[in-house]
Amino acid sequence: MTAPKTADLFAQDGVPHLTSGSPREWAVDPSWDAVLTPFWQGSVGRSLQARLEARLTQGAIIYPPHPLRALALTPLSSVRVLILGQDPYHGLGQAHGLAFSVSPGVRVPPSLRNIFKELQRDLGQALPTEGCLEPWAARGVLLLNTCLTVEAGQAASHAGWGWEVLTDAVVEAVASSAPACVYLLWGVHAQSKASKIDVCARSHGHEALLLSSNHPSPLSASRGPQPFLGNGHFSQARNWLAARGYPLHWAL
Repeated sequence: MTAPKTADLFAQDGVPHLTSGSPREWAVDPSWDAVLTPFWQGSVGRSLQARLEARLTQGAIIYPPHPLRALALTPLSSVRVLILGQDPYHGLGQAHGLAFSVSPGVRVPPSLRNIFKELQRDLGQALPTEGCLEPWAARGVLLLNTCLTVEAGQAASHAGWGWEVLTDAVVEAVASSAPACVYLLWGVHAQSKASKIDVCARSHGHEALLLSSNHPSPLSASRGPQPFLGNGHFSQARNWLAARGYPLHWAL
């Protein structure tokens, strides 16, 4: 019997969701294999797979359909910007594997709306009408959440399951290999990685521009001491990379 196509596996009532806890189902760029292989072969990775499979067997709806999509769209060698999120969106059909991004046709969530407002204020660009950030991923912007799956309607439901071990390794791989990279650290959670990034980049003789501000959530975007709105991160990242011979275009 012919195996079902991946796209078919990910659809239930028209809403994409996870159908397997096996990483073999999640194609990624081969440049990430050196990070992924030891993780999945280790005890934390095996435990994570087992927990995902158990919840799927119990009927849980888990998003996104491809937890490693960020690593499929952005090869390690092309990473010039790392935007670190925390948890996938848990609303119906929102998450598709890129931090802060939503699937095409899905209403733009409040945090992403503030990201677009700052993009417009900082660079004078028109407000995007879609919330899909895949064009950024294709240009070397790694949109990485620290936890990569979530159950429908249950924020942070898979936090502490082991994803954080993998995504820390991904962050370290970027800092170890990218000769010049901008790290946009929005919110306390992302900023907790700053020291690790700085030490790792310096130890390999690489340049790292770490830009910090509040999270773009409406709860914090306008508050001190580092408001997200007005932070100027998009132009700072563009100009810093351009000065090092790496052009970056933020248009969507």
